[in-house]
Amino acid sequence: MAEIAQGGGGHGDKKVRSKKASTRVDMTPMVDLGFLLITFFILATTLSKPSSMSVAVPDKQTDVKEQQSEPLKASKVLTLFLGKDNTVWALDRIAADDDKAKTDLKKVSFGQDLRGLIFQAQAQVDREHGKDDKGLSQFVCVIKPLKSSTYKNMVDALDEMAVTKSKRYALVDVLTDSEKTLLGDKAD
Repeated sequence: MAEIAQGGGGHGDKKVRSKKASTRVDMTPMVDLGFLLITFFILATTLSKPSSMSVAVPDKQTDVKEQQSEPLKASKVLTLFLGKDNTVWALDRIAADDDKAKTDLKKVSFGQDLRGLIFQAQAQVDREHGKDDKGLSQFVCVIKPLKSSTYKNMVDALDEMAVTKSKRYALVDVLTDSEKTLLGDKAD
C-alpha cells in the first residue's frame, strides 16, 4: 500500500544528518474502491420511468350513422384553437359561424389563463344545462391544433383536460370554412 523510502545522508562530508523519509502512496486500492462505488450507485439507482398519457378513442365501427348521436349544441362547447407562440384562441360556447364569434374570440396563454377559462366554461355549462343522465357534465371541449402549433402545445392542452378533470373533449385536426374565415391569418 504505502512505502517509506529511506533517503540517505551525506556520504562524503562525514557529517551526520538525519535520514529523511519520503512517502509514496499506492493508489491502486483507491481506484478499485472508486470503481466499486460507481458500480454500486449505478446498480442501486432507479432510472426515471417514461410517463405517458392515456387517451381514450372510440371503437372502430363500420356504420357511421350508428356512431353519431344528436349534434352538439354550441352552448355546451368550448373550442380551443392552438396557434403559434404558445397562444390559444378560444370560442367559449359560441359557434364559429355566429355573428358574435369575431368579437368573442379570446386570446389566452397556456397555464392559469387557459385553466381558468376551462373552469369558467365548465361551471357556466353546468349552471345552464345541468348534468346528464349519467351524472356527468355536459361540457365538451374541442381542441383544434393549427398548422403553426407545436406538438408540445397539443400535449399541454391535453394536460389541461386532465388537470380540470374534463371528461368530454375531442382532438380535431380539420378546420371548417367558417373557422378558417374567423381565424384568418392565425390559421396559417
